[in-house]
Amino acid sequence: MLRFLASRVATMLITALCLTFIVFFLTNLGPNLEKIAKSELGSRITDEEVASWLDRNGYSDPLFQRYGQWLGVLPGWTHTNDEGRRFGRCMPLEGLAPYDPTVSEPDPATFCGVMQGDWGWSTVFRKDVGEVVWRGLALTGKLMFWVTLVMVPGALIIGVLAGMKEGSRLDRTLSTFSIVTTATPEYVSGVVFITVFASSAVGLRWFNGSATSAMDDATFLNFTLPVLTIALYGMGYIARMTRASMTEVMTAQYIRTARLKGVSFRNIVMKHALRNALIAPFTVIMLQFPWLLNGVVIVETLFNYKGFGWTLVEAAGNNDIELLLGVSVVSVLVVLVTQLISDIGYVYLNPRIRIS
Repeated sequence: MLRFLASRVATMLITALCLTFIVFFLTNLGPNLEKIAKSELGSRITDEEVASWLDRNGYSDPLFQRYGQWLGVLPGWTHTNDEGRRFGRCMPLEGLAPYDPTVSEPDPATFCGVMQGDWGWSTVFRKDVGEVVWRGLALTGKLMFWVTLVMVPGALIIGVLAGMKEGSRLDRTLSTFSIVTTATPEYVSGVVFITVFASSAVGLRWFNGSATSAMDDATFLNFTLPVLTIALYGMGYIARMTRASMTEVMTAQYIRTARLKGVSFRNIVMKHALRNALIAPFTVIMLQFPWLLNGVVIVETLFNYKGFGWTLVEAAGNNDIELLLGVSVVSVLVVLVTQLISDIGYVYLNPRIRIS
């Protein structure tokens, strides 16, 4: 088991380095850097002024060197201004005390990257990237928790009930419900929910159409609609996967043997079929977490809930490189960690994998 975990962790680290480098390369292309310079100095600056600003802020260094600086395995870039003051990535000029030629200043050439907890500075929010990312992650985490609490149990119940008796009226009804929820995008169901349950057009003012207040205090009134919108969309896919797995298990030879021995149908389902039927849905459930983290952009925008997905849109739309890199790192880590948990869960659910 330790060898299994070690190999998976090593694969995770290599994958994380490759993916973060790809994102770093794409976000640091020439046109993107030029946009950053013009957003800081003004859109009418000349090409020489752009090149000068990029050189002063470390963007002219080789790509691999800057990637190492961003990771924190290489010393941050340094520059000397006209006054002779040295500043750099680890010591921005704005953070220095008033210049005093009689006082020796510290050396800014130190390590300050992701590995040291320094995620950079957001040009959009004018805050530390780590602060912006963790705030959005906490808000989306709260939304994910309630969505998971509604989606997973509901999907498993629907899938198990539908798969116990294939072809029955209950199976057809629940399967139709699963198909409809999966085929309905969030922006459609969200608009329908707002129109029916939160607007004066129909008259049912049961819930709030905005979830902004839920960022500070989530209640049944302001958090039900966004949670329900996301949960219904993901519920159908998990339910259909559970139903297909349950149907396959119920036709297995050991289930027929248990029936011939006189074991009650309830015990057959709970003690024999359910555990084997949950192997495939378990992987699907774990795959929902990366989707919930980055795929709720539409719902967060629709209900004005400024979580992680909304932060990603703001970073991409405003060419905020440091923030976009921070969001990408968290997204990659969530995907890799959920895959690791899925692999470990597979080992415990399926004894054949554990034995091999």
